[in-house]
Amino acid sequence: MHASSPESPSQTSLRNRLQNGVIELPLHYMRGGTSTGVVIWEPLLPRDEGLRAELLRHLMGVPQSGNQPGNRQITGLGRGPATSNKVFLARIEETPKGPQIVSTLAQLASDHSGIDWSVNCGNMSSALPLWAIDSGLIKAHACGVFEIEIKNTNTGVVTLARMYRDEQGRFINAEIPGVHGAFPRVDLFLQSPVGNKTGAFLPTGNVLDTINGHDVSCVDVAVPMVIADAASFGKTGHEPVSELEADLTFMAQLRQVWIEAGLKMKLRRRDGELMSLADLERSETIPKVCIVGAPRHGGNIAVRYFTPQTGHASMAVSGGCCLAAACLLPGTVAYKVAVGIAQPGAEFSDIEVSIENPAGKLDTTVSARTEGSHIDVKAAAYRRSTQVLMRGHVPLYSASAGLIEALGGDAQSQRQ
Repeated sequence: MHASSPESPSQTSLRNRLQNGVIELPLHYMRGGTSTGVVIWEPLLPRDEGLRAELLRHLMGVPQSGNQPGNRQITGLGRGPATSNKVFLARIEETPKGPQIVSTLAQLASDHSGIDWSVNCGNMSSALPLWAIDSGLIKAHACGVFEIEIKNTNTGVVTLARMYRDEQGRFINAEIPGVHGAFPRVDLFLQSPVGNKTGAFLPTGNVLDTINGHDVSCVDVAVPMVIADAASFGKTGHEPVSELEADLTFMAQLRQVWIEAGLKMKLRRRDGELMSLADLERSETIPKVCIVGAPRHGGNIAVRYFTPQTGHASMAVSGGCCLAAACLLPGTVAYKVAVGIAQPGAEFSDIEVSIENPAGKLDTTVSARTEGSHIDVKAAAYRRSTQVLMRGHVPLYSASAGLIEALGGDAQSQRQ
């Protein structure tokens, strides 16, 4: 059962306003999966990219320019790690199949002004259907299954989101690793996820590449990722993330591997230009990188995942889908390490891959078939939960005159 037509914006509370002489922006502060961040209705924002960037930095409490080591983001909504410094700009568009959420992710960091527009977040994406319903932009049926497509502009990936309501109209909840308690369940199905950033399942053209003495597989399914065998670094893939991050020798070696791999993968910036060495050295989002090992707790493979500058407390869902797909292709690092996974046949079938990570197990489903020595991946699915942490207006106390002017037209009209 799909979503019905979106509400007219005039029927919602999505309006900028002036309060005590300060411009204020309506937004939702949300959790999606194991990430937290902000969701904003995109039509409220200035079109000028510079003013948009200024606004996002104000919201998240990061410096407007340069670096600020040790910044605690006490003036904004960010929380330090990359998993809690995400802003989704979202709008509703009509398609022949019905309304669609169109989303753009801005990834910020606590200690510098740079904003990364190059990648999606599978965790925070799960917050978007609830945001659309809660904002009044989409009407969901009172009970049963609710489905809506989410198109991400950063990557071009289209995801089908599915939520569920019981006969009393309450959302059906789910528990996921890394989140205490049960919250509204969201199943996300990535459609045609192969090569969205590079155009190929294997961006280097190789199942295996050797970089600085380490065998790695460079794979682009949902997100470009470098997969390395934990044993080649003297690790098991079961270490606490804090222990890995404290091992400066390991982190330096891993950093060299993913930067060199990023160059081999010919990753591109948002403007279409190839990422340079300097771009990759400061990238907060691509390529992702992980080390994998044999499972110990009933899963099919164990992983420790990096985003890439910092370790992840669990496993990003986009990275999980990428790793799951890599487990199906003979010859990859993941295929050699994984155990107990069914192999795809000549017809599409759903193959379950359970990924052990620091927070538990991420269960994924890959719809795939074999094509000679390659595999064809039609979709990859994962389960998340979401919640509204807070909704309301955020005052922009230090907004520039240009930003105030760009945001103030709607507010001025409300005052009249």
